[in-house]
Amino acid sequence: MEYEYLKVEWKHDIEDEPVLLYSELDSHRMELRKVEVYKNGRSDVAEKQRTTGKTKLSIEPLPSLEDIAADSQFIPAEITQREFEAAWNKNGEHE
Repeated sequence: MEYEYLKVEWKHDIEDEPVLLYSELDSHRMELRKVEVYKNGRSDVAEKQRTTGKTKLSIEPLPSLEDIAADSQFIPAEITQREFEAAWNKNGEHE
């Protein structure tokens, strides 16, 4: 199965919302794993079996990069699996 990996920068001034979102997507654009990073460096994760903080997997397919980019507060980019895994593994709570 081919996966897609996204990194989305969210430009805002909301203290308790993430500024970076990393997603691993399946072929139907459903999230399998997600990392949310906050301004203070804290991060939370979500996967099917568990979540930390208030991070949850989307229950709907993620929009295309073009659709995400249509909202000026978001800067989406496709990233490599290696980049996603680095963000995933940076949070010390997973194995």
